[in-house]
Amino acid sequence: MSERLTLDGLSVPLRALRLLAVDFGHLPAPEIDVSTIYPDRLVLRFHGGLADFETWRNALGIAPDDVVYREQSDGRTRVLKTSIDYAGAVLELTGYGDVPAPAPVGRAA
Repeated sequence: MSERLTLDGLSVPLRALRLLAVDFGHLPAPEIDVSTIYPDRLVLRFHGGLADFETWRNALGIAPDDVVYREQSDGRTRVLKTSIDYAGAVLELTGYGDVPAPAPVGRAA
């Protein structure tokens, strides 16, 4: 049987979260994920559109070219994703936003 991870084993992402709260406490609150499966990772998710993701990306100095774009849910949801090393942790940002409905073509008769 493998040794169980203690809370101290999550000190890297928790320290990164503490620093983010101090340095960026004025930014929009994300959904936060710290996991015993990936004990060096801190995940910030933004579900209310992509503006909050972009605010954090810009504040952290992440270049737009370092962001991966994809779509999910049969093309109904845009997803932006990036990661950086921050305070010893892998900081992963993911933003979700609706794909705009296509503009109507022509006029109804």
